[in-house]
Amino acid sequence: MNILKRYNHLPILALLFSLFIFTACSTESDQGMGTMKVSLTDAPVNFDQVNIEILQVLVNRDESADDTTDSGWYSVMDDSLFVNLLDYQNGAVLDLGEVELEAGQYNQIRLLLGENNNVVIDGETHVLTTPSAQQSGYKININAEVQEGETYELTIDFDASQSIVVTGNNNYILKPVLRAISPQLQGSIAGTVLPLEAEPFVYAIAGEDTVGTQADEEGNFKIVGLEDGTYNVWFNPSNEAYADSLVEGIEIEDAEDFEFEEAIELEGSGS
Repeated sequence: MNILKRYNHLPILALLFSLFIFTACSTESDQGMGTMKVSLTDAPVNFDQVNIEILQVLVNRDESADDTTDSGWYSVMDDSLFVNLLDYQNGAVLDLGEVELEAGQYNQIRLLLGENNNVVIDGETHVLTTPSAQQSGYKININAEVQEGETYELTIDFDASQSIVVTGNNNYILKPVLRAISPQLQGSIAGTVLPLEAEPFVYAIAGEDTVGTQADEEGNFKIVGLEDGTYNVWFNPSNEAYADSLVEGIEIEDAEDFEFEEAIELEGSGS
């Protein structure tokens, strides 16, 4: 009789177990959705062009995922692009795409490049060789919190000046140096530097960290992706007729955008 009573409880236990599984699944599936938007920008380099072929941009929650064939990858961009990096400096960005994601933490983004890459120096085009070991893409660790109903903006800073290696036999190798910028969480320094003939590079320096750009044809510059801190801004003319200049003690707080109220005037090197 006790055995019969014990077995009579089985349907109830099965029902409770089913309700538990249903509730767990419902809770997981009810997580809200947000959006990640990814763009591209470049640091300065003294070349005519730096042309790269972008095949795909992927994002993953797992920073240890080593292969793009692993599970958990979401595609931000699938259409191949041929891009001159030097078109995207001084805060100018190229929109790569966006993807709807389940709200939560995402820790890795990968940039997959093709083989159609080159650099133009003094009017001459040189093929950029891409190491075969990087067929799985170039990894960037990120700390992106995608919130429900919100758009998380992320910019890939492709530092062309450090990404091109010239070998002894005059071959050019592409070894991308990349960093992730969160415009909503990081500040910037912008302004105008004159005269135009100075064609200066501009660097924001905090301790051992340096971020830079080159003033455009109108003397305007913008350095993005700056963490909170105190920066010295160094103006380094590429024209030797002008002297460099240093502005110290620029404070960036709460990811603010700092802009010089007046143009920075560089003096002649003989002054």
